[in-house]
Amino acid sequence: MRNIRLKALLAGLIFITATSGQAQKIGNLVELKQESSNELFHRLGKAPRTPAFESEGYWVWGSSVVKGDDGKYHMYVSRFPKSLPFHPGWMVASEIVHAVADTPQGPYRFSDIALPPRGAQYWDGRSTHNPRILKHDGKYYLIYMGSTHPFADPTYDELTLDSPWCIVARSNKRIGLAVADSPYGPWKRMDEPILKTQPETFYSYLTSNPSPIVQEDGSVMMIFKGRAHTENGKYSDMALGVAYAPSIEGPYTVLNNGKPIFQVDGQGEAEDPFLWKDEKGYHAIFKDHVGKFTGERGGGVMAHSKDGIHWEADKAPKAYSRTVEWEDEEVEMQGQLERPFIFFENGKPAYIFFATMDGPGGFENATESWNMVIPIR
Repeated sequence: MRNIRLKALLAGLIFITATSGQAQKIGNLVELKQESSNELFHRLGKAPRTPAFESEGYWVWGSSVVKGDDGKYHMYVSRFPKSLPFHPGWMVASEIVHAVADTPQGPYRFSDIALPPRGAQYWDGRSTHNPRILKHDGKYYLIYMGSTHPFADPTYDELTLDSPWCIVARSNKRIGLAVADSPYGPWKRMDEPILKTQPETFYSYLTSNPSPIVQEDGSVMMIFKGRAHTENGKYSDMALGVAYAPSIEGPYTVLNNGKPIFQVDGQGEAEDPFLWKDEKGYHAIFKDHVGKFTGERGGGVMAHSKDGIHWEADKAPKAYSRTVEWEDEEVEMQGQLERPFIFFENGKPAYIFFATMDGPGGFENATESWNMVIPIR
């Protein structure tokens, strides 16, 4: 598998192309990191070649990690069968699985399926995806995206972005919650989403990609992705909003007068947020979908807020690049690099996990996907 990745990654990947039309040699990554004043980018170390998690026969995507009461490290990660195309296979057939490691960087070994399919009659009955794990007051909480559809399972060729499976499953994407006393489960899932859509808002079509934190008083702040219905019967570009709840189980209220915290117009689409809080305030990183923040499509943006509602991008906004520096000294661009998650030790960022894949870029060009980790110096 590693040889497949190396061949795909090394095949002609010489430049990162920014939206401005400028190009930078990927060999400059080390220098760019050293010179950056971004508090994350210049501290990214060299990534191990060994995947943090992979699963034979499955596409693997985003993850979230917590240290358990057993002293082990527990990863919750999305996977879905390679008998379906990557995109939109995740919309109709993803499950959240649980993997365990003795060290935070892994590699993580499969343990069990945390949130399997449970029937089309449930709002999350056919797909669970994009997990975020929280530990609070002796319990474990999974906040995730779920979806459903009423159709028989599609074949590889039947499942396209314009197929009924995709159209229905995309419009049914919502954010939900499951709770357990142990990282091994069993998980009790809510029968209703914790964040539904609302008419005449930027999230009237779907809610997805939750990134929650538990605050000192037990309340929750959560950044999430939304799309709106449009006049042509389609859906809008992606936007990020922020929601608040007095406790993990809700109820959740979208803040900022129901408006997104990053406007699509002028700044471009943003997705895959990761939120944290420290003595300085709130911080977030997210994927620069079209490259308007950082100049790199798919690069990472860092932003800050005093109140969690009013946000500003960092003066040096690039928090990570699709180009990765490996422990074997190679520097390569990943086909995709998404779903960032930072694991903290003793209150300090220690590791950042990503969903990644091989190929020149584009979901349709990949042969493998896995979860990877980069140490933070």
